[in-house]
Amino acid sequence: MELTKNKWIKEDIKEFQEYLKLFENKDKKEWATNLLKTELPVLCIKTPIIKDIIDKISKGNYLSFLDLMIWEYYENTSINGFLITKIKEFSTMKKYLDIYSSKIDNWASCDLLSFDIKGNEEKYLDLVLEYVKSDKPFVKRMGLLILFNFINDLYINKIFNILDGFYNEENYYVNMMCGWLLSECFIKEKDKTLQYLEKSELNKFAINKFVQKCRESRRVNIEDKDMLLKYKKKKTD
Repeated sequence: MELTKNKWIKEDIKEFQEYLKLFENKDKKEWATNLLKTELPVLCIKTPIIKDIIDKISKGNYLSFLDLMIWEYYENTSINGFLITKIKEFSTMKKYLDIYSSKIDNWASCDLLSFDIKGNEEKYLDLVLEYVKSDKPFVKRMGLLILFNFINDLYINKIFNILDGFYNEENYYVNMMCGWLLSECFIKEKDKTLQYLEKSELNKFAINKFVQKCRESRRVNIEDKDMLLKYKKKKTD
């Protein structure tokens, strides 16, 4: 199928979906579905194939592809997500990302996104503040994911303020991202993160995941791994 098009139209949808099914891995579909915990049907297409499809679509009018709003399979969301993050103009990107965020139902559809915030830092920070207030856990997780781009001296305290807003968070996938984000803060801004930990209002589960992530990381030395154990929270704390 020709994937680099000047214009995608509705009549292309059926052909594109049939094209995707050519790469279906039926033997691993159940395993992939259990891993992703998605309600969407999964074709279990190998990542290099998906990336090749995205690369070819992106060389043409990929906005017209996004306008087709194909969400049938998990792989459709993956393709859409990768294409959305290629959009340079912020307001256009946000328009599609808002739609995307309303469709996804799993951690992988969030974590595959990669944002280039350069030149739009304040706009992305506003987007983070919008997303972390969502009642949808994977929208919250997406907001936290964007914050990985802000781990520096200028924005680190804003990250800590946002993390403190999750003191009552109960969703597993949101708390996991909180812990992951805090571990990256420790690796890149150790002293300020230690200061934050002394007065942190982040919930126990997320703090413990932070400690676990740091202790599993090759970027944290043995002395710091041992030191961080003092921040581990007991259930009775």
